[in-house]
Parts: sequence; C-alpha cells; structure tokens
Amino acid sequence: MDAPEPVPEITLPLSKIIKGDNPRRYFDRAKHEELVASIRRRGVLQPILLRPKDGFFAIVAGERRYRASLEVYGPEGEIPVVIREMTDREALEAAIAENHDRDNASETEQADAAVRVLAACQGDRAEAAKRLGWSRTMFDRRLALAELSEPVKTALDERRIKVGHAELLAAVPKDKQDKALETILTAQLDVAKTQELLKRVTQDLASACFDKSECTKCPYNSATQRALFETHVDDGYCTNAGCFQIKTEAADVIRFEKEAQAEAAARAALATSADDERADTADTELDTTPPAASQDGEGEGEPPSVQSEANPSSAPAPVSPAKASQSAPKPGVTAKSLAARTKELREATWRTALARALAGNADHARTTILVAAMSGSLSQIKAETLTSRASLLVGDNFRDLDYANRIAEIQALPDARSANILSVIGAAYAKDVLNFSHVADLARVFGVDLRDSWQVDQAFLERYTKDELSFIAQECGLVAHIGAKSFARLLASKKTELITGMLNRIGFDWAGRLPGAMTLDSTYGPPPDPTPVPDEAPARVAELVA
Repeated sequence: MDAPEPVPEITLPLSKIIKGDNPRRYFDRAKHEELVASIRRRGVLQPILLRPKDGFFAIVAGERRYRASLEVYGPEGEIPVVIREMTDREALEAAIAENHDRDNASETEQADAAVRVLAACQGDRAEAAKRLGWSRTMFDRRLALAELSEPVKTALDERRIKVGHAELLAAVPKDKQDKALETILTAQLDVAKTQELLKRVTQDLASACFDKSECTKCPYNSATQRALFETHVDDGYCTNAGCFQIKTEAADVIRFEKEAQAEAAARAALATSADDERADTADTELDTTPPAASQDGEGEGEPPSVQSEANPSSAPAPVSPAKASQSAPKPGVTAKSLAARTKELREATWRTALARALAGNADHARTTILVAAMSGSLSQIKAETLTSRASLLVGDNFRDLDYANRIAEIQALPDARSANILSVIGAAYAKDVLNFSHVADLARVFGVDLRDSWQVDQAFLERYTKDELSFIAQECGLVAHIGAKSFARLLASKKTELITGMLNRIGFDWAGRLPGAMTLDSTYGPPPDPTPVPDEAPARVAELVA
C-alpha cells in the first residue's frame, strides 16, 4: 500500500466514534489501567486513526486509546483524531500493522488476521504473507492456529497456556480441544507432559490396516504439524482418533467380506469338484489321438511335444483335433446362467461397491436417504449399524444424553461432520436394504463402477465348471487373445491348471474386464474407454426420484 498523504489533526466527540474491524481480540487489563492513568495526567498525546462509515467514524488504529478515553472523559469528551478515506482492505492492513508495531498482537489475533487477509487475497498464501509483512513460515503457523477452539484461544491470550500447548492442541480435532485444555489446566501439565500425553492417545499410522494415501496431507497427521510447529507429536501419528477408528472398521468390514466370499467360493468349488474330476478322467480317456502340427499360425505357436523314450507317460496328454471345438462353450451356458450361480457374490460385491461410493460422496448419500425415506425402505437399515457408531460419529457421550440434548448435539455438528454421518447412513442403506434392485438402480444412477474395487481372480473362477470357464474366457477376450487351438489345449488340462493358465496368460490383462455374471444386466463390461464421457448422474437422479 502506498504511503498516505498527511491529514490534518482534529478533535472529535467520543460519541461520534464507533469500533472498527479490529483484529485485536484481547486487551490486557493491567496495561489498560496504566493507559487510563496516563490519559488522566497528560491527555491523549497521539491521535487515533478513523475512517468515515455509516454517518459515524470507525476506528482503524487506536482502540486501546479510545477505550481508555471513554473511561476517563465519557461519551461527550473529545480526543484528537485523524480521519482518512480507506477501503476495507486498507483499513484491515493498517490495523494489523498498528497492532504489531505498538503492542504486539497475540498469536490468536495474528491467526485471525491471517484468515481474513487470506480471504481478501482469494486464497493466495504468498500474497497474504507479503501484505502482512510476514515470512511464509510464520503465516502458515498462524493460519494453523486459527483452527483452535475459542476457549483455547482465550487461554492462550490470557497466558494460562503457552504457545507450545496451543500448537499441540491445534493438531487435535476442534471438538476434542476443550476437554484436552481442561486436562492441561487441571493437572497443570507443562508442554513436554502434554506432548507425551497426546502421543499416548494418538494412533501410530504405521500400524494402520487401511489405505493411508489420503493421510499424507491430513492436518491431523503429526508429520504435517512438524512442518509447521516447533512443538508437535512425533512423526507418523494420527491425532484424530475418531477418523482413525472409522477407517479401521471400514477396512475390517472389507476384509471380513473378502474372507466370507472366499469361504463361499470354496464351498461352491467343493460342490462341483466331483463332476469336474469325472470330466477330467473322461477327457484323458478320449484324448488318444496325436495332435497335428498347427499350420495356420493361430494361438501362441507352441511346438509339438516330444515324448520321452525312457518315460512316455511323462509327456503332456495329447489333444485330438476334435478337441479344438471344445474351446467354444456349450449352448446352455450363458451370462445369465452364470449370474444365477454367483448371485450371492455378485450382490454382496455390488453392495460393497455402492457403500464405498456413498461413503465418499455426501450428496449422493443424501439423495439415497431421501429416496429411501420416500419409498418406505429407509427403516430397513439395521438399528445397531448406526447406534453402535454414534459415539464415533457424533460424540463420546451421545448415548448417555436424553432425546432433547441429542437434538442439540446434532444441531451443533460442524458441516463436515454432518456430511460424514450422511455418508455413513447412505453406506448402511446400501448394505442393509432388502431389495437388491434398489442397490442396482442407485449404482447405475451414480455411475458406480465395480471395476474400481473388484477383478476376476482365482476364487471367482473356481466356482465354475470347465464349460462355464470356457464361456468366461470367450466373453472376456482370452480365447481371441491366445487362439482357439491354444485354448483348447489349455481346456484339456485339469481345472486347477486351466484356472492358473487363464489368470497368468502372458500379454493378457484381466483388469477392467467385467464378466457378464458380475454385471447388473448380465452384459460383459469391456475395459473402460479412456475418453471422458459427460456425467449423466444428475438427470438420472431426477428420473429415479420421479
């Protein structure tokens, strides 16, 4: 800001002066008394800076002198002033500079100033630091302190806690800071003891069982605090216990589901193993004709096997020319027949995929909840699904409150926490709703892609017979990749070897290939086109609601 032109000094009644937008939030009582005594003896020696506002004159710099003068002279007393036309931004920057130069602002006042100047700079931290005359490091530290709760800020202003305490508490979720402050004050913990206590109640991220990629930039990761403050919890600790526990529970649910799916697959494999073994025996008895050498170059160009003279039985079982036709699935095998056999897995997998999508999108979760409520199916969410997590989602004492106080507790939730609860409710509906068609419709509307969380694997293939595996290989493009004759030779092997060969074929990637047995409409889903497509979700949501 350019240096202002000198403005003549005048006097003005205190009744014409109003408080401005001063970033100072705390006025030391002892210093105030000293200033009152000085004005009684000598008067106001230096004018305060004002600017015209709504028929009055708002204070830009000099609120401490104004407060002391009001106590000495009353509203009708006059004091020297300088009046200057200033914009809101110029007045804010002048007030911050005056506080810093005259009587250093507290750390919390600087934090509030950092927030306001950052907003004026439209989020440009470098520009905001420049306007304040601070280093970027100091700006980032003060901005982090803006996350302190009001009681913690007041305790720091009044020096009942030290800056080190405040820096440690800034790493704790705001709704937990007041309780931690009470512990610090009651037990008279110094900074080192507070640091040790917080470390004991935080969670070591190294032991986390969930994906920690989004934790790297989280403000509740102690590594982030180390980059800001001199006082911090050791690296690699999560200071948001509620978030850590929810993510851990979600990871456990996914793990349990995978284990259940594997058990179901094992049971299905046992049910068909006897038939498969009989089929293997029959194939071996029929395949007595030596194979003809490939003339068309189809498949992988495997050379004919050379039988060992010493041990003729050690050579691979020969495949008859007629066997090539077996790579084509039997007419009775279809995607729908496979889907009928894998109904339990398909529905459980789609429910999990939808639950994940809703857990990560509060707007979609809100739509789900409204549609479910209007359709009469919201009550199908199991009560214990949500009540068991109330202490994590709302507060530790939520279960102990009466209904009226529970209402107040919910009303006081920050927007981010409310959105998180909506997401959890939406995810619970996806898991508990009885009619799977509701899950399917929601998944279609919100564009849930099963390929984001599921892929063909051994457990999936083991539940099918050879004819069904042949259908899947044909449908997903494996037969076209290796050639019909090569697949016929693979199909002639035992089922375990067939599955291994299907999953580990060089140059063929199962990622992104969704068999019709696992899709919502029994139609094969090829790998997604990398070309972006318009989002049709809003229109489809409107259609579903209608």
